[in-house]
Amino acid sequence: MVVGAGVGGLATAVGLRRAGWEVTVLERRTAPERYGTAFGIHPTAQGALDRLGLGDALRARAVPYRGARIRRPDGRVLAALPLERIERRAGRPELLVSRPHLIDALLAGLDRLGGVRIAYGQRLADPAALGADLIVGADGINSVVRDAYFGGASGPRPIGTVAWIGIAGFETGLYGETWGAGRFFGMTPVEAGRTNWYATVPEATTAQQVREAFADWHDPIPRVLAGTDPATWIRYEMRHLYPALRTFVADGRIALVGDAAHAMTPNLGQGACTALLDAEALTRAVSAAGPAGHAGLPGALRAYDIERRRSAQRVAFGSRNLHRFMTGRRPALRDALVRLLPKS
Repeated sequence: MVVGAGVGGLATAVGLRRAGWEVTVLERRTAPERYGTAFGIHPTAQGALDRLGLGDALRARAVPYRGARIRRPDGRVLAALPLERIERRAGRPELLVSRPHLIDALLAGLDRLGGVRIAYGQRLADPAALGADLIVGADGINSVVRDAYFGGASGPRPIGTVAWIGIAGFETGLYGETWGAGRFFGMTPVEAGRTNWYATVPEATTAQQVREAFADWHDPIPRVLAGTDPATWIRYEMRHLYPALRTFVADGRIALVGDAAHAMTPNLGQGACTALLDAEALTRAVSAAGPAGHAGLPGALRAYDIERRRSAQRVAFGSRNLHRFMTGRRPALRDALVRLLPKS
């Protein structure tokens, strides 16, 4: 039983079904969650998708991410994002894919496998009542599975920042992030004729306030905001899971993946990647343990926890610290440090 039909939940369902398990996915929404803008997929997460049999479907709709820079609000380049270095080391580029395309690729993978039921509109009140050999909590930062089996010691914590995301109907050709005092703005490619953007501000609650916050920043930032229909903007309060969980598994049959296990700020662009890595590692460990109900399942879950927990939590810690660094109210020292990084 997989609780949650987001990226982590669907990828886990694919992996378990490939291993021969009968899988049911419970999703509180009444339809697939195709909202959202773009995900960055790191080469390591691309490898996880390849092992799940989904790599080709990703690459069919994704675009490479190259040539991005960190800038000041006046447009001066401070440094390059390390995308080309990542590509040289991994032998493949960072990819960007729209969230709806990734969800559709995961759903298509489940359709090809067959034997997976997705029950939409199912709000889970009592996870303990689920009669399954394995229960996977993939139900996000407000996970009811985590609350039921791991207690309330760790939970969502706001960081005092609001994020806005959207897609402009033109290509800017200028990508990367611009860091100001207490705020930043990012632009990436996403597909032909469109630009993915994201903005982080301390307290702005309306589209007009966001536009005013970036009105005097370098081109094309004001044009991107002006050229995106505010009705399509997505606003969310940035939160993370705190304190870090001591384990991702419980009771020999419960496992957490994705935001349910380690929700993080989006500054490193690793939320979807860590969910995919979790899903692939969990299903690989469970597959090695044998069929459903096999006595080796508790050991498999422990192996998953050992492989993924510290790694995912290091990413979450790094992302949170990068957020502090990026949104500092006195940017002069920050910019001086960033200028020490390569510009190409």
